[in-house]
Formats: sequence, C-alpha cells, structure tokens
Amino acid sequence: MGPQLTTSPAGAVMSWMQQNDDTFTLRFAELSAAGQWTAPKTITSGTDWFVSGVDPPAVMRLRDGSLAAAWYKAVDLATEAYDTLMVTSKDDGKTWSKPFSPHHDGTKAQHGFASLFEWPAAQGGGLGMVWLDGRAGGDMGLHSARFDGAWKQTAEASINQRVCECCPTSVALASGGPVVAFRDRSPQEVRDIHVLRRDGEGWAEPVPVFASHWQVDSCPVNGPAIAAGGNNVALAWFEAPNDEGRAYVAFSSDGGKTFGKPVRVDDADSLGHVGVVVLDDGAAAVTWLEFDNGSRFRVRKVEPSGARSAAKQIAGGDGRFVSGIPRVTRVGNQLLLAWAESGGAEPGSPMKVVTATAAIP
Repeated sequence: MGPQLTTSPAGAVMSWMQQNDDTFTLRFAELSAAGQWTAPKTITSGTDWFVSGVDPPAVMRLRDGSLAAAWYKAVDLATEAYDTLMVTSKDDGKTWSKPFSPHHDGTKAQHGFASLFEWPAAQGGGLGMVWLDGRAGGDMGLHSARFDGAWKQTAEASINQRVCECCPTSVALASGGPVVAFRDRSPQEVRDIHVLRRDGEGWAEPVPVFASHWQVDSCPVNGPAIAAGGNNVALAWFEAPNDEGRAYVAFSSDGGKTFGKPVRVDDADSLGHVGVVVLDDGAAAVTWLEFDNGSRFRVRKVEPSGARSAAKQIAGGDGRFVSGIPRVTRVGNQLLLAWAESGGAEPGSPMKVVTATAAIP
C-alpha cells in the first residue's frame, strides 16, 4: 500500500509499504534510464508505525546522489498522534543514518502529511519539507523545515496557522522557488485550496487558488496536487459542494502568483485524490479517481484554455477498487503512474501496488 513517486535528475523513485502481521516495511525501487526497475531495497521496518493509505512515507534522491526517506511513528493511537522520522543514505540505500525528526516541540500531536522537496541550487540547495502540525492543540498548522547538504537542520517555522487537518500537502519547484499547495480552513469552515510561495528570504502570505467557498464541517481527506515547469504551474484539487464530487485544475503562467479560471477534469462523480504533471506546451496531464462500478483511475490532458482530451482509464472498475492516492510523474517523454488496487473483485482480496508508463497525451 501507499505508493509514492518522486523524481530527480537521476530518474524516478517509487516507494511503498508492505505488511507482515503487525510489522510494516518501507521499500523503494528506482527506474533506470533503460526503463527497468532496480531490485527493491528495504529502508526500515517497525511495529509502532502510524499507517495510512492517504499519508504514506516518501523516499527521494537529491542532486548529490544521496537519498532521504520519511515515515511516521505512532505516539498515541487514541488521539492519532504521531511523529515524522527521517533517515538519509549516501551509498544508494545500502546503509541509512540514525532516525531524526524535523520537529522538536515534543507534543503528543499529529506531525504528518509531509511533502519533501529539494531547494534549487541558486537558493542554497538542501532538503526542504512541509507538513501538517497539531502542536497548537485546537488548530492544525502548516510547518516547514530545511536541511543543508550535511543534513544539519537550518530552519523550522510555522508558515500557516490554520489548515485542513488531514488533507495532504504538495510542493512544486517553479522558476522562483518552491510553491506549496494546501487546503486552508477558515473560521467559517470554508476549505478552499491556497498556495504559499517563497518570497525572498521568507514565505509570502498564502493566497487562494480559486474562491469556491466550499464549506464543510469535517476534513474531506483530499488534498491538492501541484506541478511546475519554469513559470508554468498547474494545480489540481477536489471539492464536493452539495455532495457532488468534482475535480478541477487551474493554471498559472507567473510561477504561482496568480491562477486562471478552473477547468473541470472529471466526467462523472469524482472521488478526487488527484495528480498533475506539467507538459512542455504549458498544458497538464491530470489524474483522478472516478466512481463507476468501483473506483476508476483516469487521466486526461487539459489545456490552459480549457480544452480537454478524451479521458483514458488506467485501472479500476468492474468491481475492482483503486485505494489511497494514485501517483503520477514525468520521466522523459512518458508519464509514470503508480497505484494500489485490490487483487480481485471479491471482498478481502489482497492489495497490490502497480506501475505503468504511458505516452504523454
């Protein structure tokens, strides 16, 4: 369960979790230039993990060749309190560092839904990350941290004080630096999608992507996905006004400062769990889950003008269910997709993680 995809100049990394009785194991493999997966490698295992299909661990390779991985350790399952733990490797995953944490508050609270990214070399490089942090008690905040090339932590900060409590985060690197996408939470329980940009030496004020004014009293557990190519940014998200699920994408041509009118992506009742990739022509390949005799994993090309290609089904349907959050990234001139699905239509069928490549629409 819990597939994740990250990319670097070296290629793509896929990570996932495997379960054996009460033990969970984090593993990863890399896609070679020839299009072949390396043999899976184990990073760590444990019986005290906080495990969720929508908040899985992640592994990424940095420009200097080192690897970083993050997962979650349960602190108090009754209150869903857990910590983020991280390790690094300088020998392609043969050995890993002692686990450390990016947060140091010591509270029994949620520290999760983390997104890892690498700072641009022009901005000093190093590993960056954002996560949802419940240390304040009543409100969930959005926090960030940064590590230099020697893995020394150089920053930890609160960058938004009240966000949706269990919607995943997403980060893209535009020409001006990182752009963080998240679901905000107003005092009136409006949970629209916002972005935060790096502005000089600090973070700019968050701005809404589109003021849809979706008001909902509980977390939809459905976060945005953001991707960038230069100054072109695409952001996909889910909302369900009047209990009608819809997936949208909006485009920015100024590095995430402003976004155009949203374009609806799905054709039927969307389940969200979106993914997005920016293409060379400024369009986007957008993925989402749609319900029709099971959950169907679909993809289509969307232009900033609103034009859409025909949707293609990747997996699901016919009684089969795609679970968690499917993933999509770009490797050369292809899309790389990963998802978890039931091994059969029968109840209790085992889950499996599947990957596929597809031509860019």
